[in-house]
Parts: sequence; C-alpha cells; structure tokens
Amino acid sequence: MTIYRERLLPGPWTFIVTALVIPASLLVFLPINAFVGVVSAIVLYSALVVALVVLSPVIEVTDTALVAGRARVPLELVGSAAAFTGEEARQQRGPVLDARAWLVIRGWVDPVVKVEILDDRDPAPYWLVSTRQPAAMVSAVAKAQTLR
Repeated sequence: MTIYRERLLPGPWTFIVTALVIPASLLVFLPINAFVGVVSAIVLYSALVVALVVLSPVIEVTDTALVAGRARVPLELVGSAAAFTGEEARQQRGPVLDARAWLVIRGWVDPVVKVEILDDRDPAPYWLVSTRQPAAMVSAVAKAQTLR
C-alpha cells in the first residue's frame, strides 16, 4: 500500500531553458535543409523533455519500505524523519552534510527530508531526500512506521 508518492519533476523554467535546443538545432540544420532543421529541432526538444520526465526520481513511502530514486530500505531499518526548508535545507545540503549520506536531491526542489537509517551494516547514516511536501513525507514515514 502506497502512503506517499512524489516524482521530483523539474520546474517549468527547466523546460523553458531546454527549449534553447530548438534555435540551436535550427541554426545548425536550416542552412542544409529547412525540413531537416525543423524536424531535428522538434525531435531533440521532445527527447529532452521525455528524458527529464522519465529520469526524474520517485520518492515513495509504502507500508513496508521507503524508496528514494533507485534505493529502497525496509521500514524496520528507518528511524526518525525531519523536514527542513529554506536556510535549514541549505545547511543540510551543504555545511552539515555527512559525506556518507545517501542523497536524492534536486536543485529545483528546495525542501529536504532527513531520514535516519538504523542498519549498522549500511554505511549511510541517513538519507537526504528532496521533496516539495516535506511535512507530508515526514507524516507518511511516521504513519508507515505505526502500521508495521
């Protein structure tokens, strides 16, 4: 049962900026052939948009596990979760970051959630995960822990 799910899609500005591939490809291919230039611009931009969407990591809390990107940890190995926004989030991503932490952070998502990992065999002391809804994710982790 999924309690919380979020895909960390890029913000609108990322898609607008990647649209610069359209004039770039037109600049290259229009002198050769106008049809090839237009088609290549459409194909390149479409491929970029698909890649940005498909490669965006998924954050998921189920009744059995926490999933962040390609990593998965059973809930019995998950400790407390704490949400950080603004300056606190910047501190967590930078100056106070443990180099051993598992990171699923994206530059276009400011808030982060820090989830403690209780497995002694796991080299990562915690996971730091970007999320647009930090309070909802923290409460989902707490809810999932009460269900187990």
